Amino acid sequence: MPQAHEIDYRIVGEEMQYVEIELDPNETAVAEPGGFMMMDDGIQMQTIFGDGSGQQQGGLLGKLFSAGKRMLVGESLFMTAFTNAAQGKKRVSFAAPYAGKIIALDLSKLGGTVICQKDAFLCAAKGVSIGIALQRKLGTGLFGGEGFIMEKLEGDGLAFVHSGGHVLERDLQPGELLKIDTGCVVAYTNTIDFDIQFVGGIKNTIFGGEGLFFATLRGPGKVWIQTLPVSRLASRILSYGAGSRKEEGSLLGGLGNLLDGDGFR
Repeated sequence: MPQAHEIDYRIVGEEMQYVEIELDPNETAVAEPGGFMMMDDGIQMQTIFGDGSGQQQGGLLGKLFSAGKRMLVGESLFMTAFTNAAQGKKRVSFAAPYAGKIIALDLSKLGGTVICQKDAFLCAAKGVSIGIALQRKLGTGLFGGEGFIMEKLEGDGLAFVHSGGHVLERDLQPGELLKIDTGCVVAYTNTIDFDIQFVGGIKNTIFGGEGLFFATLRGPGKVWIQTLPVSRLASRILSYGAGSRKEEGSLLGGLGNLLDGDGFR
């Protein structure tokens, strides 16, 4: 028998998406603080300690430990629960924090566990456990950066994560190896063997500009890949705003600035 609430949903939009969840009476969705967009009258909003899943049973100490693990992935000790306390179906919506795609994960069809980047989780049906996944391999621990501590979604319900830019879904066959930029990994099923590999080569290391390490994912399993990690986007914006543009000293550069509006400032 399913442990998580059986919610219905639709994903709306193209670049700036939101997910609309339809709740039957007494059904509940949980979300990270800050993800809420709108809800129908009749839905009650309540701040809860942890994720509200059945894995938090065991007294105050057990709940504190379960919720405290979320602090290691930069998340809050608390989550927000949205419960339909009225008669009839009601809807609540959650928006992605930046341009990209929202991915619906049916954990009952994905082996019960999905590992995702620590900032990817958006919302889920109540009953889904949101914990941490520590990468145990030495290479991943030393060089994996954000990939060392990831978020683990467990249960048999629906969970929603968001990615930056476009999202690609790949099914890897047993033994099939995929090398990915470490920031481009959004999520993968628990059967995937995840590790970090050194790029190698003096020229690649000094002049490559692509980072020193790959994330390697070996099948079997499913992996979701994003084209624009938010860290990459933030880095480009900061570098653009912090220094002068390369062409500003040239005649063509001045003409270009006039065309994009910068020449009048």
